[in-house]
Amino acid sequence: MPTVSNFPTAADDVSVATAVPEGAVHAARESETSPLVRIRSLLPGLARAEQRVAKVVLEDPSAVARRSITEVALAANTSETTVTRFCKAVGVGGYPQLRIALAADTARTEARSTRNLGGEIGVDDDLAAVVGKVSFADARAVEETADQLDVPTLERVIELLSEAGRIDVYGVGASAFVAADLQQKLHRIGRICFAWSDTHIMLTSAAVLGRGDVAIGVSHTGATTDTVEALRVAREHGATTVSLTNFPRSPITEVSDYVLTTAARETTFRSGATASRIAQLTVIDCLFIGVAQRHMDTASQALDATREAVGSHRLGVRPDGRRRPRETGK
Repeated sequence: MPTVSNFPTAADDVSVATAVPEGAVHAARESETSPLVRIRSLLPGLARAEQRVAKVVLEDPSAVARRSITEVALAANTSETTVTRFCKAVGVGGYPQLRIALAADTARTEARSTRNLGGEIGVDDDLAAVVGKVSFADARAVEETADQLDVPTLERVIELLSEAGRIDVYGVGASAFVAADLQQKLHRIGRICFAWSDTHIMLTSAAVLGRGDVAIGVSHTGATTDTVEALRVAREHGATTVSLTNFPRSPITEVSDYVLTTAARETTFRSGATASRIAQLTVIDCLFIGVAQRHMDTASQALDATREAVGSHRLGVRPDGRRRPRETGK
């Protein structure tokens, strides 16, 4: 089995970002997505020289929108040809188009919020600054995920989940919590769904899936070996495979029939763990509500039944702290 714990590496002048996996339906709307969201998602697959260009762009996009291609090449310690190749790799065509896209994105960002707190938390930041940066990054993760999510692909996945005989969700580490959240939500409305995080159980689960079943792999990086292998096995046995990842050209997409993407920016102490999970949960909520809508009557009955089942395990107080009146039976 090939090792997929890391993204593909590339030589200084060779990019792997243009190799789109065949047979997968991707959820990133390239023509409408913020160029910064797209650059961040494709960064690991770019050649090293192109990555330097990407970092220059990401560090100060508004400044790049005003610079010439020569100035950007010098800042990235590379050539103008590499800058042009970078533009094509991230789907903007050329440098003039990149400048226009960055200028438009900067204007949208400024209109949306007058404060740009950034993502990096410094050692000298006080707690108020930390709270501001964390909340800003989390809010942006949700907004940018919603902006780039392909609704037709999302709708097709919802249809598959609505009709599936069985749904298995795979995720390890922080992604395991997301997988468990989807399992709990679908289970509450009567869908047969399991969430697995142990590698051996994931693989044995995948081996018994078949046509009409759906396997979902959750991985922020899209390069978690356990999750990728479980999806591969599920697909080999006839199940439809879906991945939820932040990187649309990561290894997990190669074993996915459908790809749903998030758009999370991590801060200094939270790589792949917090903003990414909030972005993933946004997609999970959309999937759950979409499935519930298609089974409105049975879903409502199931939610009422499960709510009543756990009702006796809640304290008899109201949200304001006052005790609820006792039932008199009248």
